Amino acid sequence: MAELPFTLDQLRILKAIVHEGSFKKAAESLYVTQPAVSLQIQNLEKQLEIAIFDRGGRKAQLTEAGKLLLKYCERILTQCDEACGAIEDLHNLKGGSLIIGASQTTGTYLMPRMIGLFRQKFPEVSVQLQVHSTRRNGWSVANGQIDLAIIGGQLPNELNELLHIIPYATDQLALILSQKHPLARMKELTKEDLYRLGFVTLDSQSTTRKVVDQLLKDSGLDVQRLRIEMELNSLEAIKNAVQSGLGAAFLPVVSIERELLAGTVHKPLVADLEVKRELKLISNPNRYTSRAAEAFTKEILPIFASDDSPIRRKLKE
Repeated sequence: MAELPFTLDQLRILKAIVHEGSFKKAAESLYVTQPAVSLQIQNLEKQLEIAIFDRGGRKAQLTEAGKLLLKYCERILTQCDEACGAIEDLHNLKGGSLIIGASQTTGTYLMPRMIGLFRQKFPEVSVQLQVHSTRRNGWSVANGQIDLAIIGGQLPNELNELLHIIPYATDQLALILSQKHPLARMKELTKEDLYRLGFVTLDSQSTTRKVVDQLLKDSGLDVQRLRIEMELNSLEAIKNAVQSGLGAAFLPVVSIERELLAGTVHKPLVADLEVKRELKLISNPNRYTSRAAEAFTKEILPIFASDDSPIRRKLKE
């Protein structure tokens, strides 16, 4: 086999220059001198016999050949990172890392409990939680930036073919009222009762608010008839507003478990209304699965999964 016309160090430097935007900043990020960075790129261009950067402008701009090389550069370096991770995994989870993705609600109220249990079993594994939209989580899993994620929204069609998608759990929304609200004495309300309530919601431009509105529509409610008294920027603020008697709210059950146990809010049933969505676990079957990710999937995820989830069924087998 002929000798490769580039080294991993040269590829790392190329990626750093593009990421940082200049030779100087790339040198600083890699803790080397700027002349050393320039020399490596000059050698790379000489070995490839083609220009990688257009030196006509003030900012480092890639040529067409440079853009092509960068695509392969990122794939090569990602594979190198995965190889190092796989070797590190041989130490019986005495170290290593796990990166998990989740939506806002799941990441705030459910994932900390999962991670806490995992860290009790594997305290030497570094765990990182990234809270993003469904779309961003999907692409991060596809690109190998996240090991696995729990999502509630719809993935872009192109990701459905790339990812392994498993039904995981049901995310249910519940109506809550202040314990002092006149309707708090009633165990069950009708849909018509809802149109007479004042509601506290998230900002109308937030992704979570749009998801909630769509779920309510799908459940048969006329969202346009709901009277919005106040818009706030977090679920915690909404809970506090409800407890203070400022209105009613629809919130994920997982986010109000503590308040229900303490009896600080009332959760009435609403006749003929069930508002829920399916949470899904996504992973990339074409990438290396670390032992940390395997352990999290086998030992932690089944504890919180729905009874009909394939993950729970595997636990029973």
